[in-house]
Amino acid sequence: EAQLVESGGGVVQTGGSLRLSCAAPGFTFEDKSFGWWRRETGPDEIPVACFSRHDGKIYYHSDVKGRFTISHDAANRTIYLQMDNLKPDDSTVYSCAAGGPSGCTTGMDSWGKGTLVTVSP
Repeated sequence: EAQLVESGGGVVQTGGSLRLSCAAPGFTFEDKSFGWWRRETGPDEIPVACFSRHDGKIYYHSDVKGRFTISHDAANRTIYLQMDNLKPDDSTVYSCAAGGPSGCTTGMDSWGKGTLVTVSP
């Protein structure tokens, strides 16, 4: 099973930036949707940014729109999440995921274990 491995988490002050990376050496992105989820209160994770192969669009959660940017480097098989103007409420574990063309809505097939982001006041 192809693996996803996140990196780039850490501690940053309010207003600071971080760039998360997700290495996906077993993937080709031509037919994949991919995105970043984060853990909210309780066990659930919510999508914060998702590229949909189905319609070619990027979807952002309203809490991060304008501050977070998802991108990918197909040649290096890496997904990124640029996070700017970070707030303490952004503190949590972020996971990357990949799946079929409709994965942003129907669910992803592969998940990383996550990387912790902590934003200090």
